Amino acid sequence: MQNPIEIYWQKRLEAVGKELEANNFEVFIVQTASEARDLVLNTLMPQIAPKVVSWGGSMTIGATGITEAIKNNPDLSVIDPYEPGLKPEEAYERRRQSLLVDLFFAGTNALTEQGQLVNLDATGNRVGAINFGPKNVIVAIGRNKVVSGLDAAMQRIKEYAAPANAIRLNRKTPCTVTACCEECKSPGRICNIWTITEKSFPKHRIKVILINHDLGL
Repeated sequence: MQNPIEIYWQKRLEAVGKELEANNFEVFIVQTASEARDLVLNTLMPQIAPKVVSWGGSMTIGATGITEAIKNNPDLSVIDPYEPGLKPEEAYERRRQSLLVDLFFAGTNALTEQGQLVNLDATGNRVGAINFGPKNVIVAIGRNKVVSGLDAAMQRIKEYAAPANAIRLNRKTPCTVTACCEECKSPGRICNIWTITEKSFPKHRIKVILINHDLGL
């Protein structure tokens, strides 16, 4: 017998995929992180034919293995803002450069059932690139990011994703102690820039890969 949980999520992903398509996103549904990687490397990248690529901080993208595969491709120029050992000013400059690449990879903090991407950023490089700049954007989304609507998306981000990410990034903020958003004024605060991406503009510029697996925060 098929796993009922997988079937349940497949149906939900198909429903939200239709909403995304109605919002001009190009949508793909896969079952695993490795399938997402294969889709990107074997189908999407040959179609897009990028020369310069970059990415935002995303556990989901990292879990697929896409970035490691890209970094090992001698035919690509890669801007890696997260290369170990970079000085803060070097990392910041690479984030700026990544806004003009041919292809940018990102995750999302929440995806509504109405087909909206909802994000809360620290510096704005990720949400900036998703919405304008790079010629093409691929957003990989685990099924755990799907929520009922905008209120649920913001609640998910504030109550779970943001504190968990602050802990992951070892930020010196109150939420790393309490595991709750304290609406702090800390210099290490990562909750600075909200974006709601209602539609992809131009059409199909943003390609969304829905993954039938829990990934990322």
